[in-house]
Amino acid sequence: MSKRDYYETLGVAKGASADEIKKGFRTKAKELHPDRNSDNPDAEAQFKEANEAYEVLKDAEKKAAYDRFGHAAFENGMGGGGRGPGGPGAGNGDFSSAFSDVFDDLFGDFMGGRGQAGGGRQRASRGADLRYNLRVSLEEAFSGQHKTIKVPTSVACTACDGSGAEGGVEPTTCPTCSGMGKVRAQQGFFTVERTCPTCSGLGQIIKNPCKVCHGHGRIEKDRSLSVNIPAGVETGTRIRLAGEGEAGLRGGPPGDLYIFVEVSSHDLFERDGNNLYCRVPVSMAKAALGGAIEVPTIDGGRGRVQIPEGSQSGRQMRLRSKGMPALRGGGVGDMFIELAVETPVNLTARQKEIMREFEDLSEDTTNPESRSFFSSVKGFWDGMKG
Repeated sequence: MSKRDYYETLGVAKGASADEIKKGFRTKAKELHPDRNSDNPDAEAQFKEANEAYEVLKDAEKKAAYDRFGHAAFENGMGGGGRGPGGPGAGNGDFSSAFSDVFDDLFGDFMGGRGQAGGGRQRASRGADLRYNLRVSLEEAFSGQHKTIKVPTSVACTACDGSGAEGGVEPTTCPTCSGMGKVRAQQGFFTVERTCPTCSGLGQIIKNPCKVCHGHGRIEKDRSLSVNIPAGVETGTRIRLAGEGEAGLRGGPPGDLYIFVEVSSHDLFERDGNNLYCRVPVSMAKAALGGAIEVPTIDGGRGRVQIPEGSQSGRQMRLRSKGMPALRGGGVGDMFIELAVETPVNLTARQKEIMREFEDLSEDTTNPESRSFFSSVKGFWDGMKG
């Protein structure tokens, strides 16, 4: 019984490209794999037939010999390329070489292995994503800003239009791997696959590299970008600029730029979410007698706060809607004023005299917290004596 034409076996036209041949084999391999056709006794033979056809047509030299002489190219040692598709040990190679391609096809997307054109090739690979750390002041985070930043990155070479070849000439298919980006070597039952040493896995070679980018298709350059910092950003906020990352290799799409925002600490305000806290020192007399004070607000204005009589350190008062805006809408936070009652220092003789007179006139009701504390202390000591 005569062998079927290899192109027909894989369901591709004669003269098909390496990509079309590999795609045809993957389709047939998945369709005919014995594990999926337990009820078809001919599945294993058909699977081996498809693999035999692929082993010939994926190899540039074997394919050329087959196109010229047909199946006769591999009879009686013709073809000159070592063991032919049906020679000794071919049974081991059938499944091992097919497993690699079928596994890539079935699980490549899940494992991240098919993000590049042609399976193993990296012809026009996507550029890397970049990170930029941007520090802004609390005032800038409150109002929002447009900032211009300089990002060191790789950009497409204008001399070769990103192709890497002098004059923008298209790269040629690598003769070693026939554009696959990887080569295979048989080791017993297994087929070992490694990156093509000629093209470094790109699947293409450049005969006349661009003198500006030396064949890479991109050059290092600082880029100036305008960034919109929305009002309400917090430390850790991430801003994505699509397509502003590193240029792709040899004309590939660029990556993205991720800007991570850090809000600087402030001398007057402390932030907690959308609320602001401001610690305000007040004199002992002001805290005792009460009165109005002016406090700063984050928008540069002033807020008036009324201090009740007898206020103690740590007392808080709220200024509504004087905090930070919510990043994605939803209102504005509040501002909390925390009092810090200050003990007077560097007193004059007259001031000391007045303070002693005040102390002599003080009663238990004047300092209720002290009275409560020392009452508890007396009870504690009495308990210890008992």
